[in-house]
Amino acid sequence: MTRTIPFAQRGRRAVLALAAAAVALPAAAQNLTEIKVSYQPALYWALPFFVATEKNWWAELGLKPVFSTFPAGVPQIAASASKSWDVGGTGGVPAVLGHVRFGLKTIGVTNDESAGNALLARKDVADKFAKDPGSIKGQTIVLTANSTGDYAVQSCLKRWGIAKADVTIKNMGQAEIISAMSSNNADLGGLWAPNIYTLEEKAGARVLCSGKEGGAFVPGALIVRGDYAKENPENVAKFLAVYLRGWSWANANKAEALAMMKKFYEQGGVSISEASMRKEFDTRPTFNLEQQIANMNRAGAGSRVDGWFSNMGEFMKGTGAIPAVPAASEYITDEFMKRVAADPKLRDFANRSN
Repeated sequence: MTRTIPFAQRGRRAVLALAAAAVALPAAAQNLTEIKVSYQPALYWALPFFVATEKNWWAELGLKPVFSTFPAGVPQIAASASKSWDVGGTGGVPAVLGHVRFGLKTIGVTNDESAGNALLARKDVADKFAKDPGSIKGQTIVLTANSTGDYAVQSCLKRWGIAKADVTIKNMGQAEIISAMSSNNADLGGLWAPNIYTLEEKAGARVLCSGKEGGAFVPGALIVRGDYAKENPENVAKFLAVYLRGWSWANANKAEALAMMKKFYEQGGVSISEASMRKEFDTRPTFNLEQQIANMNRAGAGSRVDGWFSNMGEFMKGTGAIPAVPAASEYITDEFMKRVAADPKLRDFANRSN
């Protein structure tokens, strides 16, 4: 049995030793606050979650992440109704839908994925469609409805003067699209990276047009449940700091980041070449803290982020997914990015590249 000695009976040296030991306790031994994080596995913009976990950065800010993953944005945002997650990342289109249906807030941009969402054609018909995009009229396109892939496909059709009514759209999950096109059961499909690279490498499919080529800016979104944001603003700021540090580190340590990406993708069932992984970094810009705040600055007219998401809202209104385009100021907020910038510890954490 351990005998407890009252503080008054201990020497000054013992007290100082105990104090030093308390300061030296590792983060894992301290009380951590649980935060539920949602994302879609094996996607470029989700890499910071994996990096932060591998390097134990969450605990450095007193957080303990509990992850939930989803195959696409629509089921992900639907799960917010049951409060199964607090914060996360998703596509820009689901983020708008999430606000309209469940009051989600957009608090940052994961990346510019305009080049990472595209319309692909099966290998043996790609030349025909590439030479004469008008021949896509009357064809069936398989895609994931109300997704960034859908948004990119519609932008490409518009570029070619093809109305949505001129084609048949069939809703499928990404894995189903890969299977259908690989087995010659579909000629045209809307996919996002790295599924694009999987289909290119394994079935010889070809990109006909990306969102970037179709004139659509396709942002990914960092999101939070509205009630969680109101009740836990500091946790939301810490979440952003962790995420931003993930990109600061990855962009400064490309070789190690690629190795982590390979591991992260393989855990999600995706295996692509190093060349395709490098293409992810090369074609999908990310934003640091300063850039995030600049992109969300509403001085004068609306911010750049307001414009990007409002354009997606117009697309969704056109598809009937939402009845009206919501005002960007209703759901896009820079409050939490500014919290990170205003806190010296969080600001330094977010900008660290080691």
